Amino acid sequence: MNLSTFFIISGTSGSGKTIALQVLEDLGFYCIDNLPASLLPELAAKAVTADDKQATFTNNYAVSIDSRNKDFIGDLKDNFASLRSLNINYTVIFLDADDHTLLKRYSETRRKHPLSDENTSLLEAITKERKILEHIADIADRRINTADTTPHELRSQIRNYAASNDEAAMTLLFQSFGFKYGSPTDTDFVFDVRCLPNPYWEPELKALTGQDPAVISYLKSQPECIDMYQTIRDFIEHWVPSFIADNRSYMTVAIGCTGGQHRSVFLSDLMQKHFSDNDLIQTQVRHRELDL
Repeated sequence: MNLSTFFIISGTSGSGKTIALQVLEDLGFYCIDNLPASLLPELAAKAVTADDKQATFTNNYAVSIDSRNKDFIGDLKDNFASLRSLNINYTVIFLDADDHTLLKRYSETRRKHPLSDENTSLLEAITKERKILEHIADIADRRINTADTTPHELRSQIRNYAASNDEAAMTLLFQSFGFKYGSPTDTDFVFDVRCLPNPYWEPELKALTGQDPAVISYLKSQPECIDMYQTIRDFIEHWVPSFIADNRSYMTVAIGCTGGQHRSVFLSDLMQKHFSDNDLIQTQVRHRELDL
């Protein structure tokens, strides 16, 4: 990680912003919670040392901006423009979850939503907060839906993203999953491979995963599997340069089978191995059902 790292963490209350900031603090970032957005340029100006051509950070910084900032968020566009005028490359991460999940989390923790009061219900506060944050959500470089994400998984995602943010033009995450457990929401492309031969119906392979040699050998012997791999691979190879040219820093490709145990795991690992040779891409792989 180089010294020009500046993360802005935002999102709905209860979505995991505190966890994200704690992870960055553990990685050596200087973290500030609930910084007024109007102070962003001032912080950045003090955090850099100017030379003849551009400013370079003396530290890695991460700041949290949320709905408690409601009186300052309206000027975000001008504040971000000020950062760019200082030649500061910043990354915005926006965390979110659906209303049902947020209501459940507040019910379990008995915390008070920052926008709720005697005249504003919890659901009304959540709705109001989304409106306040919609601009920063729209410009986010990376949006993470935490509805089905455990704290451990969120820490891992933030850690991986922060560690790879400046190491390549784009981070490409391959995620296997099982449709029977629900489709992922924080993804750019979803490929359904349930039509492929299923090792689950082979008695000696049923209890294994797509990372076991016997399953790998079985799937590699199936022409349909190789054809599917090549089709998905060629699609990604064709379009990744366009996403890089559009300054995308992160892209997620989800590959799903029935249970997320065999076929999707096998193909996700193949994809990660293939694209890891590309110098413009930092690759990651996550097996949602195996990581539980």
